[in-house]
This record gives sequence, C-alpha cells and structure tokens, in this order.
Amino acid sequence: MLAGFKSLVRKATSLFGSDESRKLPLEIPRDKHTFSRKNISPNALKVLYRLHEAGFDAYLVGGCIRDHLIDIEPKDFDVVTNATPEQAHALFSNSRLIGRRFKLVHVTYGREMIEVSTFRANTAAQQPAEMDQKKSLKDKDTAKSSHGIILRDNVYGSIEEDAERRDFTFNALYYNIADFSINDYCGGLEDIANRQIRIIGDPRQRYQEDPVRMLRAIRFAAKLNFEIEAETAAPIKEMAHLLDHIPPARLFEEVLKLLGSGYGAATYTLLREYGLFKYLFPDTDALLKSGWHRKDIDPEAFILQGLNNTDQRIQSGRSTAPYFLYAILLWPSVSLRHEEFEKQGLPEMPALHQAATMVLDNQVASTAIPRRFSTPMREIWDLQFRLPKRYGKRALTLLHHPRFRAAYDFLLIREQSGTEMGGLGDWWTNFQQAPENQQRDLINKADERKTDGVKPKRRRPRRRKNNAKQTPEE
Repeated sequence: MLAGFKSLVRKATSLFGSDESRKLPLEIPRDKHTFSRKNISPNALKVLYRLHEAGFDAYLVGGCIRDHLIDIEPKDFDVVTNATPEQAHALFSNSRLIGRRFKLVHVTYGREMIEVSTFRANTAAQQPAEMDQKKSLKDKDTAKSSHGIILRDNVYGSIEEDAERRDFTFNALYYNIADFSINDYCGGLEDIANRQIRIIGDPRQRYQEDPVRMLRAIRFAAKLNFEIEAETAAPIKEMAHLLDHIPPARLFEEVLKLLGSGYGAATYTLLREYGLFKYLFPDTDALLKSGWHRKDIDPEAFILQGLNNTDQRIQSGRSTAPYFLYAILLWPSVSLRHEEFEKQGLPEMPALHQAATMVLDNQVASTAIPRRFSTPMREIWDLQFRLPKRYGKRALTLLHHPRFRAAYDFLLIREQSGTEMGGLGDWWTNFQQAPENQQRDLINKADERKTDGVKPKRRRPRRRKNNAKQTPEE
C-alpha cells in the first residue's frame, strides 16, 4: 500500500503546483484515499455521527489514519470536535469528563473507550515562561511550570490551531465524517511517504513544553521503523534532563507504552542511543555503563533477551504483565546489590530482600511502581533462588505458586542470555508436562543429597505439648 500511497501524495501535492507554491492544508477527497468507514471502529463511528448530527464538527485524528496508511491495523480511534468537553459529555450518557491538564471526554462501550477532545488554541508561545507552582491552578485555563512545561492547556480554538499544537506532523491528519476527506495541516502525508518523524514547530520549544515528546519520538521510530528527522533529533540528548521534571506516575505509564507494545528491544536501543534511558532507569543505566557483569549474568544480553522474548509474545497476540517488564530491567541491579549484601555477611535470602528493597526505592524516584506490581516482581526474583531447590515436596509446592509461570519464563530468559543453570529450565519444562509418577522420578534425580549417596536428614518429631488446662486444687 505504501507505494500507492506515495503516488497519492504526489497527486495531492501536485494540485497546488510546484514545491515552492505548495500550500497547506491538503484536502484529499474520498475517492483519492483508501481510508474508509470499514477501517473505523463501529463505536468510534457512533461518536462521530452523534456529534455531527448535533451540529458539531467531528473528525478522527492522528494515529488511526497514520497507521492505516502504512499498513498497520488501526487500534486507537481518537475523536476531535469543536464541541466543548461539557457539550460532548452531555451528548453521551456513557461518558465521563476527565483530566485537569487537558480536559477530555471518555465515551465507553464495554471494554472500548473512545477519547473525545476539543480543538485547542496554540497559545503556548504566548504564555509566560514561569509561574509560582505554590499557587493553585484552580480556575486557570492555561499554565506553565517554572521549567516551561505546560501544566494546563484548556483554551479552545480552531482545527487549524489544533493541528499546530499537536506533536508530530503525521499526527495532524484529520478524517472528516461530513465528507470522508482526509485533511493534512502540517505536511504529515509527505513525511509518512518519506518515512520520517518530524515535530511540528521549533523542536526545542516543543520539548520544553512537554519533555515526554522526546519519548514519543523514540517510540514512533521503533514502532514504525521511521527515521527521526535531523532537526527533530538534534536537541534530544541536550534536553533529556527535562524528564526529571515529569511526575514519576506519568513516566511509569510511558515506560509501559515504550517497552510493552511489541517493539521493546528496538525502543531500548534508541533510548540508550539518545541518552533518555538513564532518566527512566538510572540504576540500570549506571550499571550498564560501568561494564559490570558476572559469570552468571551479562546485564546487556539479559535485558535484550528479555525484551526480545516479550516482543515476540506481544506480536503473537499474547499479553505480558507490566511487572514482568520491570522485573527484567531491574534484575541486573538486584543481582549487583545482592552480591554486595552477601559480602557484608547477610544470608542469601535476607540479602535478596534487602537488595530488592534498595533497588525499588531508588527506582520509584524516577518511575512510580504501584504495589500491585512491585510485589509480584519481588516474588519472581525470590523464586529464582527457590526453583533450583526441587527435593521433597518443594517442586510440587513451587508448581502451584501463583507466580510460578512468570518465574519459569524469567528463568528461561536467564538461560537464553547465557547464564549456565545446569539444565534447570529443561527440568522444569519436563516436570510441568510429566504425569505424577514421572514427576516423582524427576524429583529423585534432582535431589543432590540422594545422587551423592548422602541420606537426607530425618526431622526429629516434635514433642507434643500438653495443652490441657490444669484445674486448681480444691
């Protein structure tokens, strides 16, 4: 489709004459493009038609159009309109108003959510660069932090202004439900044809307003296999430190998008290349730069193996848990700290628990990790030391542990990345598939005490306490 799409771009731009006289926006009529209502979620169409029938402008915007044009099945359908959030909310009983920084309407249909936003004015350049963050933002429609980061942006404008305040040119494509045309306000069609990512406006100013745009550029480059245009890429390393001013909770969500969308390995490589990784995982970045490794772990190989496995899983239609991604990225740091605590004299498991606590405490300063994720991470790490101990009833007990499957997958990644585990992964693979009598044989063969000719120590039976109450003498 991309070859035909390039032809479409040439035909569309030729309508405006030479390159010098070419004007934006470009309007591509229905009979000149392949994006149709068949490509749109039925629920998104319901939202578009209801807004249109109520007398409002209604457009699909951004990623769903871009993805279709480059042969990726659209998944997210965002709607933009000239209706205010309150007006849009009033049209849909199945909607709710959300957001302070950007006020939006979420219209829900079962598990699907359609996001509706209002055309916003491009007023950022006119806003004062600083404000006292101690003052309340209540009743303010627009505000910036002292670092120039947009804290609130709820000034509404025209579709032309809305296009100018979007991040990248290929996200400023609009599909008009009134006449089914595609409208390109910032040259996004040409950039798609050239497979490049170009930010709208001055890159430095746009990154200053929202540093997360640097992460989005990396994510799109990995996902779409596009090049970041030179001027768009130039300030990223210099301005990467601005991520320190983004709330950890928001960065946690961004990490899941970056590494949990099926292109994690490529994204990780680009994050390190552009100097952004250290603001997301500072301990891991410092360890990688130090060159630390051990006989049983090569940090770089382990992380890449883990991300590649996760990418394959996601691309095959299976899901992955956020805690598993974080467990992979923080394991090298946990291994280093564990080694340090053992050298200080702590036993194996207390040393592990101390190491996990230290690493997680350091990490949450950069990206928040909810407890519902940090607890399973600890369990996966803990099981790496319990899985080798398979004698007695331990193997069957571990097999029914709620985190066994994740810990088993984690173990396989360790082996695949070069850690020698003495065939432990194969043993657990066979044990899961074996009938009960073969499981007992596998346990006996794995019991080192028996293979060495050493009889396991028998526990001395406990002496039962007489808990009968003595009646006082009369």
